[in-house]
Amino acid sequence: MKRTDLSKIMIEAWQLVKTYGLQMSEALKKAWAWFKVVKRMRAGVAQFRFEKTSGEIRQAFGTLAEDRLPEIKGTGRAISPFVQTYFDVEKSEWRCFKKINLIA
Repeated sequence: MKRTDLSKIMIEAWQLVKTYGLQMSEALKKAWAWFKVVKRMRAGVAQFRFEKTSGEIRQAFGTLAEDRLPEIKGTGRAISPFVQTYFDVEKSEWRCFKKINLIA
């Protein structure tokens, strides 16, 4: 574990505390879960679950591994710090979820 990784986790946790009013312990749990999922997605395909805005639980198989991603074209959209994008290997499309809604 690098010092910069711990810094990213703390920054993410504080962002959740300030934005959503979570307790620091709950925010740290969410930040660690997010960090672990992103790390697994960068290494290959990761299985995780999150709650959709409709309340439905979705199981996803996503990746951020460079060798599995299609060519990335700019869309002109701003990147939100509250949303995690990933490439869905089942649908072969880019998807996203709110970081606060990550379950496992």
